[in-house]
Amino acid sequence: MKIGILSDSHYKIDYTKEVINLLKEKGAQYLIHAGDLCREENLKLLKESELTYVCVFGNNDSSLFEFSSTYNIKEEPYYFKIKDISFKLMHLPFYLVGDTDVVIFGHTHIFESEYKNKTLFINPGEVCAREKPLIESVLLEINENEYIIRYYSKETNKKNFKEKEIKYERKN
Repeated sequence: MKIGILSDSHYKIDYTKEVINLLKEKGAQYLIHAGDLCREENLKLLKESELTYVCVFGNNDSSLFEFSSTYNIKEEPYYFKIKDISFKLMHLPFYLVGDTDVVIFGHTHIFESEYKNKTLFINPGEVCAREKPLIESVLLEINENEYIIRYYSKETNKKNFKEKEIKYERKN
């Protein structure tokens, strides 16, 4: 199973589209956005990806509340399952407790990946390239005995994304 993870698009609709296209090209079957979409256009891109997606409201998304019935956008923390894997999705890193298999968060604009006490914690960094000139996202591959994280980053003035791979042995 391959899951594309992104966060903090803010007003960068072109960057969001570029990241979604990259994740689809790399085989993503699902998309998860950890908030701060800021514009309905970013929600439309998720919906139009034709992948199953979910996202949460970020601290800059109050203007999107009216669209909660049109798009799959939830209040945080949002708990859900994909197949037999449990997820907790949030924007603000206030609920960083390992009460699910995977915890996804945003807000800090910094890529993070850690596996501790049988829980994988992921922050995919920022799509918007606001804090640094990098467009970032993650492709999470979940196999029976391992998590493979492919972190993608691209300088805003470059053409191609760089890939960094991190593997964790899944403990049951």
